[in-house]
Amino acid sequence: MGFQSENIEEYHDIWVFCEQRDGKLQNTDFELISEGRKLADERGAKLVGVLLGSDVKGIASELGGYGADKVIICDDPALKVYTTDAYTKVLCDLVNDKKPEVLLVGATTIGRDLAPRCAAKLHTGLTADCTHLDIDMDKYLDFLRESSTIEVDPEKFKMDDTNLKMTRPAFGGHLMATIICPRFRPCMSTVRPGVMKKSEFDQAKADACELEMYPVSLSEDDLKTKVLEVVKATKKMVDLVGADVIVSVGNGISSDVQKGLALAEELCDALGGGVVGGSRVAVDEGWLSDDHQVGQTGKTVHPKIYVALGISGAIQHKAGMQDSEVIIAVNTNDAAPIFEVATYGIVGNVFDVVPKMIEEIKAQKAAK
Repeated sequence: MGFQSENIEEYHDIWVFCEQRDGKLQNTDFELISEGRKLADERGAKLVGVLLGSDVKGIASELGGYGADKVIICDDPALKVYTTDAYTKVLCDLVNDKKPEVLLVGATTIGRDLAPRCAAKLHTGLTADCTHLDIDMDKYLDFLRESSTIEVDPEKFKMDDTNLKMTRPAFGGHLMATIICPRFRPCMSTVRPGVMKKSEFDQAKADACELEMYPVSLSEDDLKTKVLEVVKATKKMVDLVGADVIVSVGNGISSDVQKGLALAEELCDALGGGVVGGSRVAVDEGWLSDDHQVGQTGKTVHPKIYVALGISGAIQHKAGMQDSEVIIAVNTNDAAPIFEVATYGIVGNVFDVVPKMIEEIKAQKAAK
């Protein structure tokens, strides 16, 4: 009880911690600023980006182009390379001084390290790895109607609740849990990269964005660790989040996995280049590595074309791809849930249908 926020009405504005690496903003920043803009509008609050680093003022206004009203810049040579001690100290000092109502952090390698340490020092709650955020109750109930099997009766909900509703997968993705933090501020959440849609960049908004330089107070005693060298290792990873075309495979290829994967690759090539994704089954069975997984427990994607081959469409998978521009589903079960979100549905065996799709696509290209 000693840590309860007694005056939560003193806390205002929606904040986004904006991560930079080597002086370059990350794509996650733009996704969170875009989402934060919606939350700020719902709350009638300002949207503030928080940028820590060394000599980073020149990149700050870009955040305004995606919706930030203001960017607070903490600039110091000790912040050039991320360290837990320095970033936690500076961010917590800033929060205690300015008192934001909400603080969003990307669920990146850095964010997953920084956010829980700040939450512990600030004596507030943290909901990790969120995939959906709401403040307005009407919008939250609309989300429940679209994404759950709950019978939504507004009379059963506290409609004047203005807490941040933070939704995340639970129990291995079998449940979706919505968490609120009613007694403590700021409400903190890490948000999975690729989940939130990035807004279009607006140069006029970037030019109008307010920049505030905030004095940094760091002593030798504050820094328990020192970065001596940064060694960058490269590993070829599948970029599902940035792909325009994704062909995903599921349990429907189990009778001949290698042939199914080969067909998926060939279909990607026929569609002009893309990447192969998979359902949780495909990853759990070892057919594909973790970075190929699409869904609430994998990656959330928004490609121009998403093809689901032999994927039944569990709610966790649908939630990770249902906002794709065009969805093509192939499944032997005409009642498969994947057809509920499909633009085009084909009832049939993957091994029979996909070769015909490839042949037809090639013929159409040749005709042009």
